Amino acid sequence: MSTGVYAYITMDGTGKEAIDFYKNALDAEVSGVQTFGDLPENPEFALPDEAKNRVLHAQVQVGNTYFMLSDTFPGQPLDKGSQVNVCVTLENLEKSESVFEKLKVDGKVIMPLQETHWSPSYGQVKDKFGITWQISTNLQECM
Repeated sequence: MSTGVYAYITMDGTGKEAIDFYKNALDAEVSGVQTFGDLPENPEFALPDEAKNRVLHAQVQVGNTYFMLSDTFPGQPLDKGSQVNVCVTLENLEKSESVFEKLKVDGKVIMPLQETHWSPSYGQVKDKFGITWQISTNLQECM
């Protein structure tokens, strides 16, 4: 069972500015912002200073709906015009795996399903129509 489908906007280092812009333009509430600098330290990967203030994940609420937003990691390319993709959050690992497998048919895996600090199963896939999907298992539902 899906817990939600959301627009996910990707910016190239202007995430905080975009959040303020959309907050004002849409009379929105910002319900959470996490930067790359907020991530747990990894001794095998030193975080560059230019990444620390970039938005890793933000949630912006407009009325009773919301969208999510993040910045790219410094140096990661961003194809202008392709900055919006779709995030699907699911309630269990099996459903996440099933949806991911179905979406990748004749498509391309961008990031295989894997455990992250925010989800026990997260991955990205571009489907056969060129739409990028983020599949995430809701961490609260898995506890």
